[in-house]
Parts: sequence; C-alpha cells; structure tokens
Amino acid sequence: MGDSRDARLTPERSWIRQLSPRERAAFVATFAGWMLDGMDVMLYSLVLPTLITIWHIDNAKAGWLSTSTLLISSVGGWLAGILADRFGRVKILKLTIFWFAFFTFLSGFAQNYWQLLAARGLQGLGFGGEWAVGAALMGETIGARYRGRAVGTVQAGWAVGWGLSVLAFTLLFSRLPQETAWRVMFWVGILPALLIFYIQRRVEEPEVFLRKERAASGAMLEIFKPALLRTTLLAAVLALGAQGGYHAITTWLPLYLSRSRGLPALDTGAHLAVVICGAFAGYLTAAHLADAIGRKRTFAIFAACSFLIVVGYTQLPISNGAILLLGFPLGFFPSGTFSPMGAFFSELFPTAVRASGAGFVYNFGRGVGALFPVMVGYLSGHIALGGAIAIFAAGAYLVMTLGLIALPETRGREL
Repeated sequence: MGDSRDARLTPERSWIRQLSPRERAAFVATFAGWMLDGMDVMLYSLVLPTLITIWHIDNAKAGWLSTSTLLISSVGGWLAGILADRFGRVKILKLTIFWFAFFTFLSGFAQNYWQLLAARGLQGLGFGGEWAVGAALMGETIGARYRGRAVGTVQAGWAVGWGLSVLAFTLLFSRLPQETAWRVMFWVGILPALLIFYIQRRVEEPEVFLRKERAASGAMLEIFKPALLRTTLLAAVLALGAQGGYHAITTWLPLYLSRSRGLPALDTGAHLAVVICGAFAGYLTAAHLADAIGRKRTFAIFAACSFLIVVGYTQLPISNGAILLLGFPLGFFPSGTFSPMGAFFSELFPTAVRASGAGFVYNFGRGVGALFPVMVGYLSGHIALGGAIAIFAAGAYLVMTLGLIALPETRGREL
C-alpha cells in the first residue's frame, strides 16, 4: 500500500516522465493500439444509418452486424490470452493488431449484408484479443505505483480513436456519395497495421512474464478451478454490466440522434464530438481515481452515474440543446467504467493465467453484452428507440454493481 500512498503525493503532471523506457514504450504502443482499435470498431456505428438505407435492412439485422463482432471478440479475447500466456505478450499483440486491421479493411469490399456480417465477425477475433493482450502487457510492465492511472490512461486511446472515426465520417460523407463514403471509412481501418513496426522495434516482453515458468497445457482451464472460479465469475459479471451498458448506448447513438432527434449529419457529428470529449475526460478521471480512492470505489461511482445519465438522456422531455450538453456526461461516465479494468483484472489473476483470465472475463462481458445492441434493435420495433436503449443500458449498470460488491480491492498489489 506504500506505493499507492506515494502515488497520491506525486505531482500528476510528472508520472509519465517517471516511467522507465521499457514502461513508456509499452504505454505508447498500447495507447496507440487501443486508439486505432476504437477507430476501427466505432466506424460501424457511424455508417449504420447509411447501410440501413442502401441495403434496406431493419434495426434487428443492423444490431446483428454489431453483435457478431462482439460475440466473436469474446472468443478471440480468451484465445489470444491463452496464446499470450504461452508464447508471449508482444508476439500475440502484433498478431491481433494485424488481424483486426485487415478484416476492417476487407469490410469495405462487402457487396451485401451477409458478406459484411462475415467480415465483421472475423474482425472480432483480433478486436477481442488486442485488449486482453494489451492489458496483460501493461499490467505486468507498469509498477504498482502508477499501474491504475497508466492502464486507465491507455484506455483513453479508445476515445481518441472514436474521435478520429467521427472526423473521417464528417470529411468523407461531406465530400463523397454515401454509397462510396461508407466503403472508404472501412478502408481507412487498415492504418493500425502500421503500429506493428513500432512494437517490433521498441516493445519488450515484461520481466515478470519472462521469469515465470511457461503455463502447462491445461492452463486454459485454470481460471475455472476452485481457487479462481469465484473471482472469474464475479469479474465476468462486472465486465458484462459495463460492456452491455456501453454498447447498448454507443451502437445506437448516431441513429438515435439522426432518427429520433431529427438531427442532420453535421449536427449529429457535433453531438458525437461532445460525447467523445466527455469519454476522453471520463477515461482519464477514472484512471487517476483508481489509484487515488481504489478500483472498487471508482467502479461504483461511475456505474451509478452511468445509470442516471442514460435514463435522463433518453427519457427526459428536453430540447436538442440540452441533449448536446448532456452528451458530455453521457460520454464521461459509461466510458470511465472501463479505466480501472485493465489494472483490476491483471491484479486479480496470477501471472501464469493473467492474460487468459483477464481476456476471458473482459470478453465474456463483451460477448454477452453483445446481445444488448441486438435486443435494443428488436425492442425498438415495439417502443421508441430511446426507451429501448434506456431499459438495457440502465439494467446493465445494475448488473455491473452486483458483480462488483463481492470482489476484493486490489490497489497497490504487487504482481
């Protein structure tokens, strides 16, 4: 616990400078990886209204395009974690980045709904794996003193990537026909592959991983043995709540703004920009709180506030101007729920199964949470889209709180 007390006394502006070259290289690579990961994944929600129009698909089918990626990412995350525990964090990180970049690029060539469904599903294998391996790499490379804020700050890369996707959307859809613009959006998704060259030159395997004896062939099931089963199940429930709530909101937000609120494309982009700024601030704030007040308190605060803001945003009879202002907390709190996860999950599992444990629980949450967007799509056929979003997102944050209650606090734990 001495590390965590020292961290609170250290000036916040200086902690990145105090990282070692090994720590800083892992930080930069993982931040960039999650930034480009976020850009590739959020491209879909932006082109969703266009696909509904030109392919004449309903909300339920549109929801399955998102859900397929998230479902298969749950398998990819666990598989990549198992491989990372066996062959190393850096090797598998490069593989996952190339995989999701390639299949995002391939999505731009889809000629119909089923081809895009297949490409999006395959993209999910790399998308899920990149988080699992990156979290283990950061958790083991960064010392306990700065682990919470470093891993949480890396999570903020998602908001930067989301912002890049909105920027690309605004530029491309204002200059190209929508039939062409959506394809170019996916083709831009090949850019993350360039990050592999940086990782190859600068990022090293964590020392704690190099010191350990390689996991036995049965290690993939170790997290389900009595010693770890309770931790695995509770952490998976926590991840399910955070993932389900987040994707129920973000998958349908552009469509909600354009169809339910009647906003044109440029105004939708402005509203999303406010949400993204809130998300970035939420990631950073929660990252620092995770070290300052602990992982569990941070989760509890952000889950409760996420519940309140999603209900208010979708259900209060307010103007579009008020919706614009509420976009900041809508981005801030649901996104901030993710910041403590990388450090928390890394601290819950031992080194031999750290990547597979974190990969399973996070991506189990993502896989089951993947059903939330499609359920929102089905329910929106019977009630207003805003009401459907509120029901599933608010319910998800209640589930998250239930998983959190029985888990231990891990701040300051040495790996």
